[in-house]
Amino acid sequence: MEYEVVIGLEVHCQLLTNTKIFAADAVVFGDAPNTHISVITLGYPGTLPKLNKKAVEFAIKMGLACGSEITRYNVFARKNYFYPDLPKGYQISQDKTPICVGGGVTIKTKNGEQFIQLHHIHLEEDAGKSIHSEEETDTLLDYNRAGTALIEIVTDPVMKTSEEAAAYLTEVRKLVRYLEICDGNMEEGSLRCDANISIMPKGSTVLGTKVEVKNMNSIRNVQRAIDVEIERQKRAVANGEKIIQETRLFDVTDGRTYSMRTKETMNDYRYFPDPDLAPFVVSEEWLADIKAQMPALPHELHEKFVTTYKLPEYDATVLTDTKEVALYFDKVCSHTTNYKAASNWVMGQIKSYLNENHLDITQFPISPETLSGLIELIDKDKISHTIAAHQVFPLLIQQPGKTAQQIAEENNLLKQNDDNALQTIINEVLAANPQKVKEYKFDGKKNLVGMFMGEVMKKSGGKADPKLANQLLIKTLSEN
Repeated sequence: MEYEVVIGLEVHCQLLTNTKIFAADAVVFGDAPNTHISVITLGYPGTLPKLNKKAVEFAIKMGLACGSEITRYNVFARKNYFYPDLPKGYQISQDKTPICVGGGVTIKTKNGEQFIQLHHIHLEEDAGKSIHSEEETDTLLDYNRAGTALIEIVTDPVMKTSEEAAAYLTEVRKLVRYLEICDGNMEEGSLRCDANISIMPKGSTVLGTKVEVKNMNSIRNVQRAIDVEIERQKRAVANGEKIIQETRLFDVTDGRTYSMRTKETMNDYRYFPDPDLAPFVVSEEWLADIKAQMPALPHELHEKFVTTYKLPEYDATVLTDTKEVALYFDKVCSHTTNYKAASNWVMGQIKSYLNENHLDITQFPISPETLSGLIELIDKDKISHTIAAHQVFPLLIQQPGKTAQQIAEENNLLKQNDDNALQTIINEVLAANPQKVKEYKFDGKKNLVGMFMGEVMKKSGGKADPKLANQLLIKTLSEN
């Protein structure tokens, strides 16, 4: 029997707030365990949570970026479920009134563009961290992360392949980084993904029993886990086994999923409005202020690079992969009209330099204005691209306070357009190769011009104007 695969993703993003969502404890990754906790985080009796306004604004920004409807009247609920690493014994989350409803994310795969519909985005607090060490007989608990502000982005079950899931997760990570609401580091757990996977007979309209897979610390492992779970379910059904609704963990070492626990239903969580948190209202004025703060989004910059700068799709995709590179390139283009040259420099020389030195574009010493000046020197035929790339560019990195023009002048790198100086070099080259000159003039070996030009360029240190040098060379050969 052939099966259709149905995939929905739940992506948890830790928000880049300085403090937790309901307490003033600092949010810092990697500090000593249990150093950023307070009586509120630990759920002491009599303590009251207070909502972090910045967390709400970050959630709204993500909703606006996805085209979601922003919920005006919001209520927090208690999700009653035993979390060994959430001291209160329940999680404060949103149930009936998620902050963002609907919307979606456009992805690109080998099958073209596809719109991944979102069900909702809601705010909640993160749990702490359970540490199971081989050296310890007990589970160790670190509450530093408990109470960290999260948004959970929930898709509709609309994806069919692991490739689509990976492309969607890539776009979500790009969006939160552009918005600067989450660093997107899966290896640190600040962006986490759970996949809900089910299969159903081809042509059926009844969804199969879904299985949730957790413990995936990279986009590649999300893709691997989905593929593995799909095959496991197909084998199980073929063997007459019943798929049960459960949560499974993905083992990245052996590439298998393992049962963790039976999946709870919504009734098991016993949601009810949190009596310690008053509802909050998103006013039109507040929403308008957040909209005014929205940065340019990846798809907007991609469209600008293709339509305004006339770049190929490939260039626009590479340049918008990270916000910092996209903005650097856009700034260069405000100082030059040779957009393709700017693209080539950013994707070529600059990217190579950054990779070799393990830097990002924010640490790159050459300013957009200076790079545009280097492009202008080439466009005006004052230096060759070779000289620019191999001599001027490295010197600009060492002396970022100088312009490309200054570097070229100080190091005598400008093209030699002086007829007399070029003529002297040409005469010296021809005098050093009398036999080749004879072959050119009397044996008809006109292709020797290339050899002579090579010697002229070498003798001039690459600074000779190739067009002028070629004209003078042919003229000299015809006269002698």
